[in-house]
Amino acid sequence: MVIRYIDGRTLAEADLRANIERIVPLLTKCHRELARNLAGSASMFWVFHIIRDYVRTLQASGRESNRELSHYAALASALEAQQVPLPIVYGHHDLLPGNFIDDGKRLWLIDWEYGGFGTAMFDLANLSTNGSFSRADDQLLLGAYFGGSVSDEIQRSFDAMKVASALREATWAMVSEIHLAAPGADYRAHAVEYLARTESALARYGEIHGMPSWARFS
Repeated sequence: MVIRYIDGRTLAEADLRANIERIVPLLTKCHRELARNLAGSASMFWVFHIIRDYVRTLQASGRESNRELSHYAALASALEAQQVPLPIVYGHHDLLPGNFIDDGKRLWLIDWEYGGFGTAMFDLANLSTNGSFSRADDQLLLGAYFGGSVSDEIQRSFDAMKVASALREATWAMVSEIHLAAPGADYRAHAVEYLARTESALARYGEIHGMPSWARFS
């Protein structure tokens, strides 16, 4: 459904990295103010539950390795245990480059299909994962959002959430391959790409925090 035309361009992956200082105020405004303008009930977005639910859907289909799927579910629970308590905000939860429009004056955030209440950590990690952020990019992102250097607990939570963000995108693509038929969409290739990003995010987690027994992907 198109409700308004915006004359601008959608961002590419490199644009996310180049516009961190423009994107953070937009996210902050959404997190702090958007819920005040909502009426009626609203969804909750908890990525770890979503991954486990996608796993159940895939297991029922019988098209994927049950051993791998069981590992994805166990990994989701382990990553969930690394999260620190944060205030509940209204988040976007699908910060792909194409969901940002730059009209030359400001950024617009579109496609709120996954909008719902959760913590800011997923939006931050999702932005980083979808933009292939470097460690320096991550430091700039977290510093801008939290107003300075962050604690080890916040950093660990963020790095774990990056793994979950990539894994959710991968399992979403795997489910979509079964249940959706969008012309031109290669869900299998998308799943392969984000499984690779999941593995990369896990490796980075291990580099920064040490590799716990659960931090393996295969």
